[in-house]
Amino acid sequence: MAEVYNINLWVNEERWAKIKDTQVAQRARDVLAGLMAVEVPANEEQKDKLLKRYPNAKCDTSTTKTIELLPRAAKDAIFDLVAAKKSVEVLDDFLASPAS
Repeated sequence: MAEVYNINLWVNEERWAKIKDTQVAQRARDVLAGLMAVEVPANEEQKDKLLKRYPNAKCDTSTTKTIELLPRAAKDAIFDLVAAKKSVEVLDDFLASPAS
């Protein structure tokens, strides 16, 4: 089975309004006392491309299997794609666009 690495996107009230009536809302989870997050999955190839594009980003391969420390502009752009496409399967589109 291929590894999946998630990017956690925080969901505030403004972001919730954009996704609440979509299937993405079902993927939102309460992370900490009402703070919600949506996980955007990345495969191995996507993870490698993200880490190459953003050298300060890190991937926790031992415990959480998450991609961390992406710039805010990148996470905002990924969320915008999630909201527009009503799907979390957006990384190919994100990676095809100019760096944020």
